[in-house]
Amino acid sequence: MDAEQVVLLLTAALAAGWVDAVVGGGGLIQLPALLVAMPGQPVAAALATNKLGSIAGTTSAAVAYLRKAKPDTGVAVPAAGLAVACAAGGALCAAAISSDVLKPVIMIVLLAVAAIVVLKPDLGRTPRLVLRTRRRVAAAVLIPGVLIAFYDGLVGPGTGTFLVIAFTGLLGMDFVNASATSKIINAGTNLGALAVFAVQGHVLWAVGLAMAACNAVGAQLGARTAINRGAGFVRAVLLCVVAALVAKLAWEQFG
Repeated sequence: MDAEQVVLLLTAALAAGWVDAVVGGGGLIQLPALLVAMPGQPVAAALATNKLGSIAGTTSAAVAYLRKAKPDTGVAVPAAGLAVACAAGGALCAAAISSDVLKPVIMIVLLAVAAIVVLKPDLGRTPRLVLRTRRRVAAAVLIPGVLIAFYDGLVGPGTGTFLVIAFTGLLGMDFVNASATSKIINAGTNLGALAVFAVQGHVLWAVGLAMAACNAVGAQLGARTAINRGAGFVRAVLLCVVAALVAKLAWEQFG
């Protein structure tokens, strides 16, 4: 790669780390950059290298949030354990399922997420007191740890956003603490998918490690921004990310 391609990838990784730390969706930036900078590489290599960069960012963000926010570790830790295995299963199934089938479904889900956030302006702005029943806690472990994690290994876009919405809806968290909790699980999903891609030999380690360093820096900045600016700022970024994800998927499907 020439210097321009390297700068593109490192800048994209920095920006992706920031977005991912705030509300998820960093793959929207990082994965297209990899596809543009390495047109001769198979798509699997871009997906695998993207996971290497992302795991550094999500882990870095999780550490930053642990210091200043209040992630629900009682939910996040068991969910993250499940997420490693389920994301690995999703990565193993990725080659067998057509993305053309999944993209319309993902767009509908993302539009539903946007509708919920717009129609419920108080969602995630402040913590809501909800009855913390066993059923709610179990759902807050299983939905992120199994369903969303499998989706991340299988496809990926919007995983962090889905995690944030899951925790605000199920446990009444504000957006900042939901983001903090989601980063622990997202680190698990990235680890599971990356392990499968690494065994299959798809990871471009030199490029991926350089991007991982930039992604981690961006994640530190993003976590601090989210903590300092509050839930209202995170809500605005979430809506922007959802709109961008829907636009990207619609272009790939119909453009």
